[in-house]
Amino acid sequence: MPMVYNWQLGREMFYPYEEVRVGRQAAGIFNLNKCIGCQTCTMACKATWTSGKGQEYMFWNNVECKPWGSYPMGWDVKILDMLGVQKWGREGGKWVYKGETIFEASPENEISLGYIPNDIDYISPNRGEDEVSKPISDEDRFIRIPHQVWMFYLPRICNHCTYPACLAACPRRAIYKRGQDGVVLIDQVRCRGYRECFRSCPYKKVFYNHVTRISEKCIFCYPAIEKKILPRCFRNCIGKIRTFGYINPPEEADPENPIDFLVHIKKVAAPLLPQLGLEPNIYYIPPINVSNDKFITMLFGPYGVEAVNNYKKAIEENDVEVIGALLLSNSSMHVYTRFRVSGDYVIGYDDDGREVVRVPIQEELLVRPSYDPLLDVYIRNDV
Repeated sequence: MPMVYNWQLGREMFYPYEEVRVGRQAAGIFNLNKCIGCQTCTMACKATWTSGKGQEYMFWNNVECKPWGSYPMGWDVKILDMLGVQKWGREGGKWVYKGETIFEASPENEISLGYIPNDIDYISPNRGEDEVSKPISDEDRFIRIPHQVWMFYLPRICNHCTYPACLAACPRRAIYKRGQDGVVLIDQVRCRGYRECFRSCPYKKVFYNHVTRISEKCIFCYPAIEKKILPRCFRNCIGKIRTFGYINPPEEADPENPIDFLVHIKKVAAPLLPQLGLEPNIYYIPPINVSNDKFITMLFGPYGVEAVNNYKKAIEENDVEVIGALLLSNSSMHVYTRFRVSGDYVIGYDDDGREVVRVPIQEELLVRPSYDPLLDVYIRNDV
């Protein structure tokens, strides 16, 4: 297999095809410190894309509750267990992955390491919801920071990876990355339902429709982004945790690009399971309430702990650029690709330099008079 460079691993790796980076790669950032697990994103996606026959079990967007939740059941535990020991080291000021990827650890005559989940793995999409990391004991009666008992929500969609395992494994070459935005799609005319993509995707974000007998997956709402409108799950996020945009390789990072700024420059966001080797393009700001650094490292590699520390530092030091970039998260239904802080506002601009959204850095505080003369009542207790 050819050698390709994966910047998340800090080294070259095996992949079935030559390295080809699209002109523009669509990406997203999810701030896990703000996700409330309301499932509005899940239902918005479900109502839009997967309400048909054979799609009953499909959740192109789902929200899991860590540490115990997963959909399909145990998807992360199973692939990490199959992959074996995963080691990271520091070389020349960057992290380098010392273990094998799913392509390098693949069995003989297989493109990648993988498995097909059992039907029963899909029966409980909310399994483990709100279950904390350990039972509360006498020593846990008092709240401490970091929290000794914790949980957090993990929203997931297709990562539209730079090196997709689904694309690599498809014998029909029915899966492809769009050149204009890097969105990974399945040609449903060419697909014959062999389910190799279903087996190979380690994130289990490819689904098989038993009625149509072809595979389906998240399409990043490309009809919307072609019109410079946010994907449905981004647009409907109540917690405003989602930032959509386009990411460049680290050496081409643009400080005015909100995705580049948060991922490459401020390093407050990290990829999910980078050790698998797919170079996923959905990034997460890990939760600061988790006291277990090993768990964060397992999910986000060494970038996870760095991201937590950088995020805390930015908030503590009132870094208005980081705060501003995060405040813009789905504050408009329109895609913005550049941003800047101007005075008391952060402003998002589209590709043509037009202002798309303007948000105050500090919310205006309105103090109402305590006495309402119309009703002749006091509306608060001033004593």
